[in-house]
Amino acid sequence: MKADQMIPSTKTQRHFTWLLLVAVVMFLVACDERPWNDPQLPSSDGLATYQSMIISTPPKHLDPAISYASDESLFTMQIYEPPLTYHFLKRPYELIPGALVSLPEVSYLDSSSKVVNEDDESVAFTRYTLHLRDDLHYQPHPAFALDASGRPEYLFETAAAGERYHQIPDFPHTGDRPVHANDYVYAIKRLADPVIGSPMLGFMSQYIVGMKAFSEQVASLPRDQWLDLDNYAMEGLEVVDERTLTITIIGRYPQFLFWLAMPFFSPVGPEVDRFYHNPGFVDRNLTLDWWPVGSGPFLMASNDPNSEIILERNPNYRDDFFPSEGESGDLEAGFLADAGKPIPFVDRAVFRIEKESLSQWTKFLQGYYDRSGEVHSQPAGLFDRAFQIGANGVELAPELKEHNITMSPDVQPAVYYYGFNMRDPVVGGYTEKKRKLRRALQIAFQTEDYLNIFYMGNGIVAENPIPPGIPGHLEGEAGMNPYVYDWVDGVAQRKSIEYARQLLAEAGYPNGRDEITGEPLKIFLDVQSQAINNTLMTWIVRVFSQIGVQVEFRPADFNRTREKMLTGNTQIFSFGWSADYPDPENFLFLLYGPEGPLECACDGANNGNYANEEYDSLFRQMRILPQGPERDSLVARMVELFRYDAVWLFAYYPTEIFLNNSWVHNNKRHGISRATLKYVRVEPDERAKMQNRWNQPITRPLYAAALILVALALPGVIAYRRRQKATARHAQE
Repeated sequence: MKADQMIPSTKTQRHFTWLLLVAVVMFLVACDERPWNDPQLPSSDGLATYQSMIISTPPKHLDPAISYASDESLFTMQIYEPPLTYHFLKRPYELIPGALVSLPEVSYLDSSSKVVNEDDESVAFTRYTLHLRDDLHYQPHPAFALDASGRPEYLFETAAAGERYHQIPDFPHTGDRPVHANDYVYAIKRLADPVIGSPMLGFMSQYIVGMKAFSEQVASLPRDQWLDLDNYAMEGLEVVDERTLTITIIGRYPQFLFWLAMPFFSPVGPEVDRFYHNPGFVDRNLTLDWWPVGSGPFLMASNDPNSEIILERNPNYRDDFFPSEGESGDLEAGFLADAGKPIPFVDRAVFRIEKESLSQWTKFLQGYYDRSGEVHSQPAGLFDRAFQIGANGVELAPELKEHNITMSPDVQPAVYYYGFNMRDPVVGGYTEKKRKLRRALQIAFQTEDYLNIFYMGNGIVAENPIPPGIPGHLEGEAGMNPYVYDWVDGVAQRKSIEYARQLLAEAGYPNGRDEITGEPLKIFLDVQSQAINNTLMTWIVRVFSQIGVQVEFRPADFNRTREKMLTGNTQIFSFGWSADYPDPENFLFLLYGPEGPLECACDGANNGNYANEEYDSLFRQMRILPQGPERDSLVARMVELFRYDAVWLFAYYPTEIFLNNSWVHNNKRHGISRATLKYVRVEPDERAKMQNRWNQPITRPLYAAALILVALALPGVIAYRRRQKATARHAQE
């Protein structure tokens, strides 16, 4: 055969190859039930999986002695189980037993440790007796693995001996054991160890008997190897038996119960601490700070800071059930549909790292994430796409309603505020003129407009430092600040600009000018640079210009702004506080004199250096009283002093809106605790169905390309067939 006779054959084969490829692709498309754009790997194990995300960065600390950030609690509160927890549904927030059989028994002791009555003036100590459940069990973990002789299997003398292990799944063997009372004692000792660096050491050493002395003792010991804290006693801790321990604190401090619901007080087995002190482990991030070990409903299955964190159900988790009662309206809202059922509902939770919020939002709308992040954190314009303002306030946009997406609004137990530095020579001080100046500025700052313009109306004007859901917060006329508002026709109405001008004149600044020097009044706002923009600054300037006051902004990063507050070099500053626990003390201490940075020469929380002897005296009384009418009366008086002295320029309670896809259930938000994953229920089949419906590929271009290829190939096929026939006839002749 001549060389030129091979060309048609080669081209024909190429055409047939293309046609075959097109046919294969179209066949695969027709057979694959998963959407083409699915970013998640297929799972064939049948486990009920909750799909979520982490915005921007993964958690930094997961060691319960160290972790204190909100984004970290998303994981620590699923993995660890402290003595107490919060009722998932009830509001106001209610403490309930977690790892305990019941709430702790409380007894009061005098200075000789003799039990006395609660109201006895000789009370010197409070003792809490904790009775553990008998079904508490740690997750499977190599720290508990034992060899044939009953000794820990994974204890190494040198770094080389364990160098083949880089993450916890690398260990072939695991073990487990019940949780003992001593594990809770050991965990508290870790809080006291200065080498660990717990943020609780300074605070808790003021209360737990012997904590300060214990800390000083272990700080003086050599640390060339693991230090077994069981070898050192702390006076205020006692293991009564395997399931009972006591914690003794100095004086009275009823809020200590709230701290027992935080991961700081979760159990840590000594063998876990020993395991993570294997030589070389810290160099490979084999630490409790990266691979937590707990007795909670979930365990850490994977921790990849560049991709995802995966939690899986702890097979050893105790008996636990969905609550059978909630607050008013929960039944109608469907939050009791799973009442009495065993939890957790999901077997796995996947949290993917999303560095771009737009990507996270898009994947939520495609059905690849079960819930959205907080909607206000999304890029500009997405709020308008997700919501519309209706007669009842914020409502879902039609597109989201068509997807059966539900909305979970939540008023956070937090307060954001602009405060006055009470030591500033212009806006500070406690004379009547100074109060009138601050009140004039309070009235002029239209907080309602501020929230509507810059937060889409999602926020509540704060007339009280105590947010909703916390005892001491009052609604209606009783909760109104009478120095800024009037009660008109059943609603609070801000006093007029004319009245603000009058107050300003009485304060010595008629028309915004100093009555002595004639100089214009200028106020200085120290703000965090990432929390301010030109639009907001322009609006604030315009607001205060209505009463003749000039404004100068001094933006800086957080560290610089915080430094200025600590040294008293601010005039008006911005700050915020979220509740650690649902008690008014956690907010009223923001105004407690000894917490002022200039007073304590420390990182105090009273950023405005407010100092009122009556307030401080009431605070000291209030913090040691149990909840009741007497305490409520003290709280109300402290709130009145806060209003009378006009301590903050303005404040608001932040609200958040989260969205839920239709296959996710039990979406009630909990402002204090994040130990809520165990209550979440998903319907994987419904999710898969909706993902397919919402992510149908556009295949017309593919089919068009296939037709073009066929059209291009057909002439060559025909020519080839003709030549073949002609060759055959020629051969026959």
